[in-house]
Amino acid sequence: MHRNAIYVLTISVAGLIALGLVMLFSTSAFAQESHSNMYLFVKRQGMWLIVGLVLAVVVCFVDYHFWVKYWWVFFGAAAFLLVLCFIPPIGQRINGSSRWISLGFGVVQPSELAKVASIFFLVWWFSRKNINFTSFKTGLAYPLGILSVLMGLIALEVDIGNAALIGGTAVAILFIAGAALRWLGLLICGGLGTIFLVGMNVSERQGRILAFMNPEKYKLGEGLQQWQALIAFGSGGVEGLGLGEGRQKMLYLPYAHTDFIFPMIGEELGLYATLLTVLAYLLICLCGSLVASNAKDDTGRLLGIGAVTLITLQACVNIGVTTSLLPNKGMPLPFISYGGSNLVVCLFLIGLLVNIHRQGRPLISHFAPALTRPHFEPRI
Repeated sequence: MHRNAIYVLTISVAGLIALGLVMLFSTSAFAQESHSNMYLFVKRQGMWLIVGLVLAVVVCFVDYHFWVKYWWVFFGAAAFLLVLCFIPPIGQRINGSSRWISLGFGVVQPSELAKVASIFFLVWWFSRKNINFTSFKTGLAYPLGILSVLMGLIALEVDIGNAALIGGTAVAILFIAGAALRWLGLLICGGLGTIFLVGMNVSERQGRILAFMNPEKYKLGEGLQQWQALIAFGSGGVEGLGLGEGRQKMLYLPYAHTDFIFPMIGEELGLYATLLTVLAYLLICLCGSLVASNAKDDTGRLLGIGAVTLITLQACVNIGVTTSLLPNKGMPLPFISYGGSNLVVCLFLIGLLVNIHRQGRPLISHFAPALTRPHFEPRI
């Protein structure tokens, strides 16, 4: 199965990208920033797609150990760019958050680079042979202390979602690396508690939590997007209204081309299309995990798990938000939503998975003697 996993994975990614371009063409003309130019966002996304594909091809043929070895370069660059978010006019404050910087050729989101840098650092740390995974210091405190530099800067932008996304990916890497379960339990409880406290003490986030608990009461305020998203799903039904026939994109549903593009898929293409979209992410998760499990060493195994977790967890959050299963959080749907930074990073991660597959352990015949099979002792 894992021999063909990478092909299923790449086909799933290609299908999501194609769906994203089609839906972007259908929805972006009604975005206020497009000035009624239906080709504006499609052209921009196409340019970022070319950049991402070129980068993914390069990553496919560069040994993944190279990226992990120079984790400090990515970590330092991410920290520097995150600091620039708070320095005008480079830093751009939009909708109460300082998440973007203007580099002349466009606006980028440094937290996307921080996600990759976090994975590289954690993989480097836990792939070392002298790490005591049961120790609180080396197995939890030290790596998370260093990682908190990036997570803290992202949280200060008022971007709790991406900080939590990095934290969730870190938990997955820690678990696969063999960190003590008692420390993981403590980490998960502490992370959830922190998110709750921040959400209840930041006025904007508090409003989103209240809207999540009572969407009908706040349907004209903080709960507007999620309420309109549910209307879009209901209007589309099983078969959908038809491509281009959606109504919620006509300024009823804000950000229908970015964070809330999934409800537009449901409205225009129907339940079947949304289920196929979810299936594509499930295939990416399954096939990416198979690729990671067949890696030739711990570095490849942890790197693959980190890449898969980052993509699929982000997809889960977006789908959960747009279906009102989670409080509202601005997070794009991987490979589909408009957003150059996220698209390039996701394609970069897919390139890493392809590279890990290319260097994976060779298949061994079922008739080969058991002693010839590679044996890996679990750390848990």
